[in-house]
Amino acid sequence: MFSAEEIDRLSQEFETKTPQAIIRWAVDSFWPQIALSSSFQTQSMPLLHMTSQIRRDILILFLDTGYHFWDTLIFREQLTSAWHLNVLDLYHDTRWDLFTKQHTRTLPIEDPNLCCFLNKVQPMQNALKDMKAWISGIRRDQTSLRAHAKILEFQADGLLKINPLLNWTKADVKTYAEEHRLPSHPLIEKGYRSIGCAPCTIAVGLNDDERAGRWSGRGKTECGLHTEMFKHREISEIKQGFRLDVSTVK
Repeated sequence: MFSAEEIDRLSQEFETKTPQAIIRWAVDSFWPQIALSSSFQTQSMPLLHMTSQIRRDILILFLDTGYHFWDTLIFREQLTSAWHLNVLDLYHDTRWDLFTKQHTRTLPIEDPNLCCFLNKVQPMQNALKDMKAWISGIRRDQTSLRAHAKILEFQADGLLKINPLLNWTKADVKTYAEEHRLPSHPLIEKGYRSIGCAPCTIAVGLNDDERAGRWSGRGKTECGLHTEMFKHREISEIKQGFRLDVSTVK
């Protein structure tokens, strides 16, 4: 539908557009083959709110890793009901059932990269395989890797990744949330400023980076959805980067 040159041009133009304008363009251009991914943490609220106001029935993809805080799951259910959201829960491929059962307690600690690949990267790849566009909530101020992202990014398989909030800061998120009286994840009040899976998330101080509590001390800052890992569909392509042996899983 769009050439690489057109996407580059639009991406530059969108640097000065509002997130709502970018979302409207995305929905108008790719409906119904478009989906939004969300972790349902406090930082996710503005994008969920904007998108639901523009297209209430847009598909929202939620990665149910099996390791979420109960607070996250309850919050997601409450918000889905209150805002009438169209949420689809994603799970790991069933061929990993035995392996994940054998390593349920230890996988996030022993091999967090493998855990993220099985429970986040592969399920998201499968959910997006028939889509033309994917709306993500990443921001440039979150990590050094995300600082180099573009608002529109073609993936290797032709999927267009759209980052409407890329230019926003955490202050912008806070301002929008206050203006629209958006709900907050209950763990925010307990010091969890960026909330992922329970084994890999800790509370942090007020002066710490908001993502400092994610994979603390494990040399990891991203789950893989927004890194080179997402380009690989088969575990055989990147298994050398994992600690646990997965060669017996077919």
